[in-house]
Amino acid sequence: MNNYRIWKKELFGRELIVEHGKMARQASGAFVLRYADSMILVTTDCSDDPLTNAGFLPLTVEYQEKFYAAGKIPGGFIKREGRPSENSILSARIVDRSIRPLFPDDFSHEVQVIVTVLSADPDNPPDVWGIMGSSLALNVSRVPFDDLTAAVRVGLVDGEYIFFPTAEQLNESKMDIVVAGTAESVTMVEGEAKEVTEQEMLSALSQAHRAIQEIVAFQKEILASFNIEKLEFDVAQAPEGFVEAFAEMIDDRKILALMDVPGKHAKDRAFKEYRNELIDKYREPLAETIEQDQFDENAGFLKACFEERLKKVMRRSVVENDKRMDGRRHDEIRPISCELDLLPRAHGSALFTRGETQSLGIVTLGAPMDEQIVDTMFEEGSKRFMLHYNFPPFSTGETKRLRGPGRREIGHGHLAERGLKNVIPKDDEFPYTIRVVSEILESNGSSSMATVCSASLALMAAGVPIKKHVAGVAMGLIQEPDSTVVLTDILGNEDHFGDMDFKVVGTSEGITAFQMDVKIAGVTEEIMLKALMQARDARLSILEIMNTTISEPRSELSDHAPAIETISVPTEKVGELIGPGGKTIKRLSSEYDAEIFIDDAKGIVKLLCNNRSKMSKLTSVIEAIISDVKPGQVFEGKITRTEPYGVFVELAPGKTGLLHASKIGENIREFLKTHDVGSTVMVEVTGTDNMGRIQIKKQGVEVKEDDRRSDRRPSHRPPGRSDRDRGRDRK
Repeated sequence: MNNYRIWKKELFGRELIVEHGKMARQASGAFVLRYADSMILVTTDCSDDPLTNAGFLPLTVEYQEKFYAAGKIPGGFIKREGRPSENSILSARIVDRSIRPLFPDDFSHEVQVIVTVLSADPDNPPDVWGIMGSSLALNVSRVPFDDLTAAVRVGLVDGEYIFFPTAEQLNESKMDIVVAGTAESVTMVEGEAKEVTEQEMLSALSQAHRAIQEIVAFQKEILASFNIEKLEFDVAQAPEGFVEAFAEMIDDRKILALMDVPGKHAKDRAFKEYRNELIDKYREPLAETIEQDQFDENAGFLKACFEERLKKVMRRSVVENDKRMDGRRHDEIRPISCELDLLPRAHGSALFTRGETQSLGIVTLGAPMDEQIVDTMFEEGSKRFMLHYNFPPFSTGETKRLRGPGRREIGHGHLAERGLKNVIPKDDEFPYTIRVVSEILESNGSSSMATVCSASLALMAAGVPIKKHVAGVAMGLIQEPDSTVVLTDILGNEDHFGDMDFKVVGTSEGITAFQMDVKIAGVTEEIMLKALMQARDARLSILEIMNTTISEPRSELSDHAPAIETISVPTEKVGELIGPGGKTIKRLSSEYDAEIFIDDAKGIVKLLCNNRSKMSKLTSVIEAIISDVKPGQVFEGKITRTEPYGVFVELAPGKTGLLHASKIGENIREFLKTHDVGSTVMVEVTGTDNMGRIQIKKQGVEVKEDDRRSDRRPSHRPPGRSDRDRGRDRK
């Protein structure tokens, strides 16, 4: 504990406390951060030896939610934390995307960052502070990470930007975004909004960056007291002159010609064949001076050299000639097609194809009981709108083992869901549980944005009354010393070779979701505004095509969708609907093959029935139970008892009337030949007698005024009592 240190600073109306040297002292880097009542422990370690031929940074980020942090015991049979929740995965992705670009390019030691939530304050979620904690832990560790990064959560309430808004403020906010960056620039954005303008989004990023700079300055104060020794790592190098001689063989004109090859796979094969042809040609004269094994060991440098040249040629073509890898100009969108109703049994389906990216969106409508149960550190409840994204290997022409959804699938699905959630109708408007699945069938460029479009189309096709269409587009950036070009609707290669990847989701009115990853510093507000406005133009063009396909939700749901009705019931009538011991509601559920959900506190009854004809009858029956019958009402009643003078007809559970022989419209003997106990008959209420008993007639039968006396039931035979009953009374 001799090395224990603590720092405190007032930030955004609350105190931030940073501690080092008390917990996790054997970790290479460890800090505890407390903001209000939220506390996290952030640790980092790295391996002693690099991974051989890794070709990437082997970084893993884990975000561990502990239920004890919120004073809760995990639900389920096993009372301990299991696999990471969706929220944990999304929080880990935010940290990963914020720190990954700041590592040295050639560093290949395994690095692990673990954010452990020790205390969770619902009004001050700890996830965003994991970025600052990771920055501090990496900087004091032996990992060669020498930049500082931080993040803030931003809300917009009544025109005012709020940093780290409370849960109550977020409910009123027009946006909920997380912005990360360094002292120089914004590097990552993730969040949702309620149709904000491009200028409002830009202002949020600008103000967030100033707040980030304040947090970074605090980190500098903390790190000033540390004497840090960083890990030295070797960067593999090719033999002297080995790569330079190969580079001279590459013909830029040939690369430009191959860029015109149509189709992703054909183009990739053409580049690969040209590269391998150059390597084989380069190998021949060196066969006598370099061993085959030695040449093969260094062949990776030649492949990297070719890829770097391809990157330069592609970028130069965009900047100088406004020509991209597929021949488009910088602001052009790939050809789009939209199709509806491809799946005969689905409640709604749509196929959205943009170039070589294709998403099949499928909507399934379910009952309230189909809602997803939510049990996290902060929440206990349910979720009625879900969007799930699947990315099978065949979508890119690959073969991989099929497993459950990975972090990428969860992240992409979450982004699309956030973009659509604010146009989904409220429960009282549309009482269905809604699940959307996006099956990515082809991928060459943002499949998450195609998911937004296919989902919006499928929702309208399913008859879900969404307010308006939502579309998404992925944008890119090429920044050279003398020129900057914003790319619309980027391809996979343009994402790989470009300087920025940002995705904008929205309606014709504004932005509903936003995600950005910047690979370089120096992206100015002017460039950002240009990118946002170019994305708006693209979004409006896509929405126009989508509206041509279907412009408003269908008025009728699919025949295969369950019928759901919502009825308001006076609270004093709920007991009548339930019946003694639940007898009435059980009977209704059985007879009409329905599920009935009652919120007795609110007096709300939800009915679910797979047969729309039965639903109509069930609704009429429940309306009859909860209301007093009125003359003129028509019922399909069930005969419960027959007598020579008429039949007793149950209009609804607890409501029975006598259909007198004089009001049947035919001889009662003939009537009883075709109507027995249990059969149904259409009847109309004519009124009630002075004892409150319901008077009915067969529908369509004219009743004379002097026939009213026929409603009197025989005094010697009370309704519903048999001769056996009367005999028992006499005894």
